[in-house]
Amino acid sequence: MSEKIIKHLIARGFSTTNMVNSLGEIVQKLNGFADVKTAESWDNVGLLIEPATPKPIQKIFLTNDLTEKVLHEAVEKKTDLIISYHPPIFSGLKTITQKSWKTRLVSVCLENRIALYSPHTSWDNNRGAIGDWLAKALPHKESHIILPSAENSNIGCGRVAQVESNTPITLADSIERVKKHTGIRTVQVAIGVNKTLNSTVNSFAVCPGSGSSVLKGVQADLYISGEMSHHDVLEAIHNNVSVILCNHSNSERGYLTEFKDTLANLLDDSSIEIQLSESDADPLVTY
Repeated sequence: MSEKIIKHLIARGFSTTNMVNSLGEIVQKLNGFADVKTAESWDNVGLLIEPATPKPIQKIFLTNDLTEKVLHEAVEKKTDLIISYHPPIFSGLKTITQKSWKTRLVSVCLENRIALYSPHTSWDNNRGAIGDWLAKALPHKESHIILPSAENSNIGCGRVAQVESNTPITLADSIERVKKHTGIRTVQVAIGVNKTLNSTVNSFAVCPGSGSSVLKGVQADLYISGEMSHHDVLEAIHNNVSVILCNHSNSERGYLTEFKDTLANLLDDSSIEIQLSESDADPLVTY
């Protein structure tokens, strides 16, 4: 359906709710994959920016963080919908001006009629999303949720699992598997007080992003996360738990490659182009 026809229909009072490739239709499918109601209460998720004039969604752009550099890339690629894992709008905005980068994001999206959707902790908490993806770094048959929701025990953050008994791995093996799975070249490692790089890893726990509060006290040989506080790392290694840290968004970004295929199956429409950001990257770099 052309944009000219859509404007004509709107002018005549027709609803665009059931428009082919409509924003509402795609948001509904995204919520069907990971309901935003399952996100943490403090989070800001779902459809964050909706242009005033509806149009078919023909290009979807995936990013972990929506920075100005990433948004410039999205505009150049003529994106209709950005799915940014982290919500760039979090606290309240009192003005939409050019004075801060956060408000410039909103301004540029609206000017270019780009919608914005952020799933964040709804992806953390739902099965088949980012938590389970990070757990795939090490071989296991099933994982258990560390902090399940009071309403639904199959939803919650963090995963803990036993390594498959027929695939014995060491801490050194685990480090290489995590780097390969996340697509990064370096990680930070803290080794349990009574362990070495050759110690066997029989169990592990993961939490994408910031893992301190979720992983604290979990019984496992190894914690895998993006970041933990200095004192929580010390607590872990003195409890003989080794730690692998990837940097916050490096523990999440790799999931977008898997989600690209998941989204294509959800939409089941070859006319919609799904692109991964090429400029999205963790702000911290190890030299």
